[in-house]
Order: sequence, then C-alpha cells, then structure tokens
Amino acid sequence: MIDIAWIKKSIREGDYLLTLHAEEERRSDHLSIDDVEYVLLHGEILENYPEDQRGASCLVSGHVLGKSVHVVCGKNKLGKLIVITVYIPTPPKWETPTKRRKK
Repeated sequence: MIDIAWIKKSIREGDYLLTLHAEEERRSDHLSIDDVEYVLLHGEILENYPEDQRGASCLVSGHVLGKSVHVVCGKNKLGKLIVITVYIPTPPKWETPTKRRKK
C-alpha cells in the first residue's frame, strides 16, 4: 500500500514521473504542474488500490484554486512515484468530490 508520507517526500524531492495520459488530462482540465504537486502535498488518500494489475496505486483528493482535483498515482517497477492521471471529479461518476455515485 502507498502512503501519503512517501508521496509527499517524492514530490518535495522532485522524484516522480508524469505519464503522458496524466499530462494530457492535466492540460485538458487547465491544471498546472504546481497544481498537481499542491494536491499531492496537501491532499489525502481517498482510495487505495493495492491489487491493481499495473501495481499498487491510490487516489489522492485535494483542492487547488477552489477546485476539487483527483490525482491517481502509484509506484513503478523501479520504486518511483508515478502520476497516472489527473482530473476534476464530476458527475456522473462522482456524487461529490469525495463520494462516488452508486451504480
């Protein structure tokens, strides 16, 4: 399982990677790299995905500039933090920024 202290340490040290998908989503939601880093430094883990087929990952939820932002991140095979995707949580998937809509 990934913990928030490790995420924060990786961000502070600049020791992380951003996937192409995360970069595309970040740009489409008009978020800066600083916004993503802020969420990872000040947000909280909302969901953990320890059994993800691509490796353990988690969903970090936070706020920046009055917007709720989600960042999904994990640990790659070399043990480095990898930002998988970034998005602004919206319906229909999310009832609130921290509560998934029931299926």
